[in-house]
Amino acid sequence: MKRATRRNLGLGLVVVLVGVVLVGMDWLRGLSFVVRAAGMEGSVPEVVARWCTGPFEVSELTVPTRHGDVRARLYRPREVRGRTVVLTSGVHADGIDEPRLVKLAKDLATGGQTVLTPEPPDLLRYEITARLPDIIEDAALWTAAREDLAPGGKVDLFGISFAGGLSVVAAGRPALRDKVASTLSFGGHGDLPRVLAFLCSGVLPDGSHLAPHDYGVVIILLNVADRLVPPEQVEPLREGIRTFLRASHQTQKDQKLAEVTFAHARVLETRMPEPASKLMGYVNTRNVAALGPLLLPLVRDFAADPSMSPGRSPAPASPVYLLHGAGDTVIPAMESVLLADALRPYTEVHQLSTPLISHAEVDRKAGAADVVRMVGFWSSLLDE
Repeated sequence: MKRATRRNLGLGLVVVLVGVVLVGMDWLRGLSFVVRAAGMEGSVPEVVARWCTGPFEVSELTVPTRHGDVRARLYRPREVRGRTVVLTSGVHADGIDEPRLVKLAKDLATGGQTVLTPEPPDLLRYEITARLPDIIEDAALWTAAREDLAPGGKVDLFGISFAGGLSVVAAGRPALRDKVASTLSFGGHGDLPRVLAFLCSGVLPDGSHLAPHDYGVVIILLNVADRLVPPEQVEPLREGIRTFLRASHQTQKDQKLAEVTFAHARVLETRMPEPASKLMGYVNTRNVAALGPLLLPLVRDFAADPSMSPGRSPAPASPVYLLHGAGDTVIPAMESVLLADALRPYTEVHQLSTPLISHAEVDRKAGAADVVRMVGFWSSLLDE
């Protein structure tokens, strides 16, 4: 995190500390979590940063689902405080090894919550399918049925990015209605066709415009490739797209490796016949303006299944928490606002759009009031 960001957060944390003194200790757990999540341990007294924290153990396992066993990882604190969290990552080839997911799981486990991170195979392939809420549901049922993981028979469901909205879908299903205590959608969607239309056009539901991130439109192309190219070109095109996406992720850790992988994606483009070659060219040049109009007519049918949109599915009976980056260009923050409006007649909803978050991590500048709101949000969720 940049020094200016830390300075802004540090000022906010001072305000929160004053608030803790004034209103009591209820916010201390949320404050401690936000400090860890933002890497701010040096900006507050050590007793706050380490409040109710402790060691945890990590183990690998498999979880049975209706679509086959899935890989999973369990973070188990030595001293448990709170319910087990079933935490699902976004669309990413690293799955349960994705660094931001691992950090969030460790931050929660350090605070005393057992965390299970299942790995739906479709997410590894950058595919958004109706199998995903099934797998989240089955992972939650498996966890809730284990006395050692869920003594009270209930779990919390947390999901990041598209898995956030799909976790809300899973929490509203009959089998889970009495087994989920709360659900968090972190940067998630409310209506999948609406989000995909935004990624293709840059038009928000209120008619305003926001430049979408090219990552999203490339994932759409991967998912609908079979509708745009002959059958024999589908898998080569998808291989090229996955190579490009892998390079995009590598830029966060190893720029030189990313450049090599981007170069390989361009080589794959030259080996493709038309029309796959042209489409891959749009991917390699991040040409959202060309790809968007081609994909827009396809997204409504592709995402028509209501089980892929929490705003079109039965609402959970338990509280729902919707956290979003105010300037998110992958899934716009308006998605959480609209989903909150759709859910409020049926369940308790807490919604926060904040400049502290980009898409799915705390990494932005913000004033003291934003930090206070963030701490309040997490305090309420962790004490649910």
